[in-house]
Amino acid sequence: MTKLRDKRLFLLDMDGTIYIGDRLFDGVPEFLRHVRAMGGRYLFLTNNSSRGVEGYMEKLRRMGIETTRDDYLTSVDATVRYLRETLPGKTCYVFGTDSFLAQLDGAGIPVTRDREQAEVLLCGFDTELTFQKLEDACILLNRGVPFVATNPDWVCPMPAGEVLPDCGSICALLTAASGVQPTYIGKPNRNMVDVISAQTGVPNAQICCVGDRIYTDIAVAVNAGAQSVLVMSGETDEAILKASDVQPKYVLRDVAELAQILRGGATA
Repeated sequence: MTKLRDKRLFLLDMDGTIYIGDRLFDGVPEFLRHVRAMGGRYLFLTNNSSRGVEGYMEKLRRMGIETTRDDYLTSVDATVRYLRETLPGKTCYVFGTDSFLAQLDGAGIPVTRDREQAEVLLCGFDTELTFQKLEDACILLNRGVPFVATNPDWVCPMPAGEVLPDCGSICALLTAASGVQPTYIGKPNRNMVDVISAQTGVPNAQICCVGDRIYTDIAVAVNAGAQSVLVMSGETDEAILKASDVQPKYVLRDVAELAQILRGGATA
């Protein structure tokens, strides 16, 4: 069995894994420093499309962690690649935040908020949801346009334990209204790991995915043949873990416990 201490590339979820809201979890800076000290690398792998990488960089900077653009792969990055390869030149109705639309526009994807111009319905995590967007989306789906979504996450965790409806929940509403299922791009699609393996030269089996959601963070590792660590600091509780068909290789309290294991102070 390959030990966690042998891993040199860690793919880290963000919401519920290294922070919640504006609170950085204990032990995260120590973990990141230790990975670098042992000659390893970490990348932040997030399904949240509501803000751009620059927003994540600023958020982590406020928490005392300096990062660069190369430290991230988001579901928006993966979606841009999918659109270029599969639906090149098609104009996307952006069901998401203004930041999401700006990220797509900046990447050269034709975007619109006018359903009469739309050739694709593209959904993300939308903290700026309006009924007009729901109406437009249903009309477009009834017209038969392709339905693409950045991620299948049901909820986004909040600091006091509340949850907000994420992209997967909104897509379920649209599917119930139209009968049309989306094509999901982000985790658990193994492409999120395959791309990083190709870029870094690190085989999937030598990559460790760390996250708090079984159906995305752990499933992407299982799908890609990577190692998986479930941290119980976010969405998953014991009941969810027990009921899941997808199971992680390791279950830890949080990233601080993972750091302790890497230092040789505990056994997973």
